[in-house]
Amino acid sequence: MLLDYLTSALVTLLVTVDPPGLAPLFLGVTRGMSDPERRQVGLRASVIAAAIMGASGLAGAQLLNALGITLPAFRIAGGLLLFWIAFEMVFGGRQERKGDAAEKAITLDHIRNVAAFPLAIPLMAGPGAITATILLAGRAGGDPLRLGVLLAVIVGVCASCLVVFYTASQVSRWLGVTGNVVLTRLLGVILAALAVQFVADGVKAISAA
Repeated sequence: MLLDYLTSALVTLLVTVDPPGLAPLFLGVTRGMSDPERRQVGLRASVIAAAIMGASGLAGAQLLNALGITLPAFRIAGGLLLFWIAFEMVFGGRQERKGDAAEKAITLDHIRNVAAFPLAIPLMAGPGAITATILLAGRAGGDPLRLGVLLAVIVGVCASCLVVFYTASQVSRWLGVTGNVVLTRLLGVILAALAVQFVADGVKAISAA
């Protein structure tokens, strides 16, 4: 069971954050920076995103309780949100939306703040990633071991983003336009299936109540 939870958490967050898809966006928002500056931005963005997702996993359920929102209801809403993101990924809308957000941030914010916005938020720890983290924390059922696994997965996913940032130029050239498109579509289909599972679990929990 623990292995199943680890696999589910890893696949869900990897697909939602989509580290390979961040490579061209990272190059765009760090345009004009030197390699050391890019590495610093990538490191700061990864740390900020990990902190946000970790806090969401640990305190997100308590916040929902304070607002009077049940976890099954949030699971259904979150599953629908993840499905919408998956739909965008499959039909090509997500990358354009992320690109637009990145371009706006460059014109409005100083370059030294690019690590926090738009890289950490919303490109890495966006609504989809935060929703997925809260849902996965809910599936942990308060088990400290599973919560520890979730935090480790979050750190691992953000570390993979950092690796992508450090090798963004090489990754973008290696995948090419076609490779980026194919990978995004494939990840979108996987995320759609996971989103449907979240909705099904939420409906089942409400029906059993």
